[in-house]
Amino acid sequence: MTQEELMRRAIALSEKSVKTGGGPFGAVIARGGVVVAEASNSVTIDDDPTAHAEVNAIRMACRGLKTFDLSGCDIYCSCEPCPMCLGAIYWARLDRVYYANDRKDAARIGFADNFIYDELMIDPDKRNKQFSVLLPEEGRRAFDMWMEKRDKTEY
Repeated sequence: MTQEELMRRAIALSEKSVKTGGGPFGAVIARGGVVVAEASNSVTIDDDPTAHAEVNAIRMACRGLKTFDLSGCDIYCSCEPCPMCLGAIYWARLDRVYYANDRKDAARIGFADNFIYDELMIDPDKRNKQFSVLLPEEGRRAFDMWMEKRDKTEY
């Protein structure tokens, strides 16, 4: 499939999602023009605030390819990814991101992500949500165990 065809598929998924009770977002992951996974937003359907189209597609692609590393794949999103999805895209190591609508378009219909982008730039003790360090010594044990583990799979 061409890039345009893949983007049209993501857009079609976003439209179908609206018609079936989901949010107006769709995503397609492809490798070499072949669809690996596709999904739409199912936040309200699944009662899951992380069920964005991009995250759903990443989960599906990883399961299908049996890997957490999606290098060599591209993602086509009906809208510019929010900060959570952007983080997931980086963690999944997707090569390229294509999108149709941008964050300003999303804000116009009530999906304003700028406050999260802004929060990321603020020290945790100055954010709108309260962040507090608690039991850091105990929390480091798992980190120490990880550092000492010889047979770990790094990611």
